[in-house]
Amino acid sequence: MLRLFKVLPVTLATLWSAAALSNPVLDAGFGDNMVLQSGAPLTLSGRAKPGTTVTLRLDDRATTAESDGNGAFLATLPAQSNSAAPHTLTISDSAGSTTYRNILIGNVFLCSGQSNMELSVDRALDVSNQLRLAADDGIRLLMIPKATAPLPQAQFASPVAWTPATSATVAPFSAACFYMAKALRKKDPATPIGLIHSNWGGSAARAWYDPQGARERHGEAALDQLALYARDPYAAAQAFVPQWFDWWRSQDKGREPWKNPALLDWKPIPQFSFWNEWKGTGLDTNPRANLWLRQTITLTAQQAKWDGSLAIGAIDDLDLTFVNGHPVGYTFGWGTERTYRVPAKHLKPGENTILIAANNMWDTGGFFAGPERLHFTAANGERIPLGADWDYATTTVTDVPPRAPWDANAGIGVMHNAMIAPLGRMTLAGVAWYQGESDAGQPAYDAKLASLFAGWRRQFGPQTRMLVVQLADWGERRSAPGESGWGQLRDEQRRAVVADGNAALVTAIDIGEPTDIHPANKNDLGKRLAEAFNGRRLPMPERAVREGANVAVSFTGIEGALQAQGGPYPLGVELCEAAPGTCRFALASLDGSRMVIPAPPGMTPTRVRYAWADAPVVNLVDGGGMPVPGFGLDIAP
Repeated sequence: MLRLFKVLPVTLATLWSAAALSNPVLDAGFGDNMVLQSGAPLTLSGRAKPGTTVTLRLDDRATTAESDGNGAFLATLPAQSNSAAPHTLTISDSAGSTTYRNILIGNVFLCSGQSNMELSVDRALDVSNQLRLAADDGIRLLMIPKATAPLPQAQFASPVAWTPATSATVAPFSAACFYMAKALRKKDPATPIGLIHSNWGGSAARAWYDPQGARERHGEAALDQLALYARDPYAAAQAFVPQWFDWWRSQDKGREPWKNPALLDWKPIPQFSFWNEWKGTGLDTNPRANLWLRQTITLTAQQAKWDGSLAIGAIDDLDLTFVNGHPVGYTFGWGTERTYRVPAKHLKPGENTILIAANNMWDTGGFFAGPERLHFTAANGERIPLGADWDYATTTVTDVPPRAPWDANAGIGVMHNAMIAPLGRMTLAGVAWYQGESDAGQPAYDAKLASLFAGWRRQFGPQTRMLVVQLADWGERRSAPGESGWGQLRDEQRRAVVADGNAALVTAIDIGEPTDIHPANKNDLGKRLAEAFNGRRLPMPERAVREGANVAVSFTGIEGALQAQGGPYPLGVELCEAAPGTCRFALASLDGSRMVIPAPPGMTPTRVRYAWADAPVVNLVDGGGMPVPGFGLDIAP
């Protein structure tokens, strides 16, 4: 997986104003070969000359809109019927016109999330056959480039274009998304499908909040820091680092190594490389660590007189970098090259100390690029290499440092700003969302989903249906009940869907691979997403009640009757008492759309759980073979 990101500091208003000097255009998500949504008032947004009347004509239907002071306009056409025949859309004002051709009318979906939604068709099952049969002019694809931005953008990081489905265009596209479209087309060949792939492996949910959701969940101060970062990354770092300082002191018995590097036990790095390759250091066997790196450079009085810039290459995963004890920059991003402005007030003639507090939370850690990428550049253009002879010091600090609002994978709204906002105010049928691995173990994922749902509907319309993929099974199998961040998150996914009036939970709990966090069976997952969009009622636990010495769990959305595949009893059923650590596996019998669980002698259960593990062994399905999702329910009296 390529792990790079790019920060785009240009504001939405700036881009609108620049674009408004030419012919009117729709926002960046629209284009030739696109699919426009049928069955609901059709929203179209774009940019034109400020303060002008814009006429939009779709075949023989026309409407007008007024552009605002920045040139933005929003127009609505009447609901359109499905159509596989090509249509033409023209936008015009006093400056000129723009025409979009070969447009279809059907259902349009945003497919978003982290690496399991990103996983491409050429990495999923049955690749050769699927690519051989992929061509379908009734499926149109839009791939969104990866980028982050502190503020909403009007353009994507690089140009995008809608393309018909062919073996070449489908191969790198989201497999779950494409197979959903294939299943939808099989059931209804007359309805074209538009798919938007906007994904980033490892991303946290909060990276996809729209500005209003970000404000509601993280407060105005976080958005102020993002706006400051867009203007001045150095100033933003100064506003953020007090949180980091407090965290480090709490982790390291009050010590402040950035002020006194002599507190640390320094050693020469064994080689300039990822620290996983430093044999015998302990980092080769346990690379998840917080490490200090040190280098010194000598500056002349002239070189130290003015602001300079410090390039430290790429640090995997996260760095806070200091010059002479003063923080100059913070970045998260595995392969992201860092260049920080160093104010002259932090420089001095003679020896200057550079410290990097580096954190690695997964896989490789430390230096990502070669030593030639590391240097200090003085204001007069003179470059001082930093070289490869760094020192390092290990620490006992094991937790992950605080993450800044502009952080790449977990920044507040930074992926929405660069990868969703530029789509514009288009109308969608639905959003297919597969994410949560990066949020496992954190609280309140159901509240996060509620914020995401609200943000998508603000942009794409209140009719937008939410399709949430419940996490697949992955991780170590276990033979006794226990706590699970994945189990908790799965249940919070379920609760978010139950609380929403237009959402469906599509479980993947039976099609994962315990040894691979990226299961290849996206083929069946896509079919389930299609069934959920088409309104099939999927199995969902409803409530758990006491019936004498038994606990009865009722379900909705059951086709036929509940079944235990491969044996007489469903696996992975637990009863729990109120005290922590009191859960026990239990045998359950099935009765139509109910599961009845006898309580063990002497046990007073207060909660029932099913598939409550990272990698549960499950076999409970309905009569149509649809699996029951993992859940936890309090038992009503």
